[in-house]
Amino acid sequence: MRQRLRQSKGLPDYCQLLDQELWAFLARTERHYPPDAVNLSVAEQRQVYDAMCADFDLGRPEGLTVVDKSFSSVRCRVYTPPETVAGKVVFFHGGGFVVGGLDSHDSICAELSTATGLEFVAVDYRLSPEHPYPNDFNDAWAVFDEISEDNNSPLVLCGDSAGGNLAAAVAHKARNEGASPSGVLLIYPGLGGDFSWPSYIDHANAPGLSTRDMEFYGNLRSAGRDLSGDPYYAPLQDADFSGLPPTVVITAACDPLASDGEVYCTRIKAAGGEALWVNEEGLVHAFLRARNMSAKARASFDRMIVSLKSLRTGSLPDLA
Repeated sequence: MRQRLRQSKGLPDYCQLLDQELWAFLARTERHYPPDAVNLSVAEQRQVYDAMCADFDLGRPEGLTVVDKSFSSVRCRVYTPPETVAGKVVFFHGGGFVVGGLDSHDSICAELSTATGLEFVAVDYRLSPEHPYPNDFNDAWAVFDEISEDNNSPLVLCGDSAGGNLAAAVAHKARNEGASPSGVLLIYPGLGGDFSWPSYIDHANAPGLSTRDMEFYGNLRSAGRDLSGDPYYAPLQDADFSGLPPTVVITAACDPLASDGEVYCTRIKAAGGEALWVNEEGLVHAFLRARNMSAKARASFDRMIVSLKSLRTGSLPDLA
């Protein structure tokens, strides 16, 4: 894999940018989920993705209570840690809106819930191409709306990759509807950025995610429709970034989506809001699964824990 990347014309030198631990993570990933997975059928993609996630699953910490239940007819999984603080996190999983589900991110939610003391509600939103946009967003909003109506404690929105898109989109609609999440944590989110932005060009063929992958998943989610200008499809398409809750965006430096996080935070701050962008050097898209293999991924995961604890109080974290 390293030799192939080194010989690819125009790519950064990932052999220098990524350490041995990250290469071991990528090699383990490829044993299940090949770089050209978009050439597989959707059913085959889901099969290999599920196998990959199962291989990286770390199990659940002791004492955690986990219950599957529905909110607004959307299946969810609720994680309640043994030692709780006031507050909930509504979590949306990644997977390009095509793969993934409650099991793919089970151990991630379990660990974050236990480490923060916050109850987590993971949302099993409908996937494309069977249920293209806006079905995924409608499910995400419906769950948040029901929980927020009956909730008197802080409520944080969180998601990775495609789930980061949904978390941000829900935050925009909540602002428009007069709701008020206490904070938002977006983990290497795809927010509908411009393919001419630096990270899209510099890391078009990055290990872990390429712009070709993004185009494939985007076409499935949109069902070939032009959705330009729809902020609930692509939050960076919004014309108004004011009134949003404190937002932390954590991206991977070797990821075409890194510029989305930078621009999104810049626009929130320009509109008078609070936002913090953390671009993790030496990491790639989907590094959440590497948290037990990579010191850099683990350090970033710890920053996510700190961020969730701070956002619960409506404040940006001090990650210096």
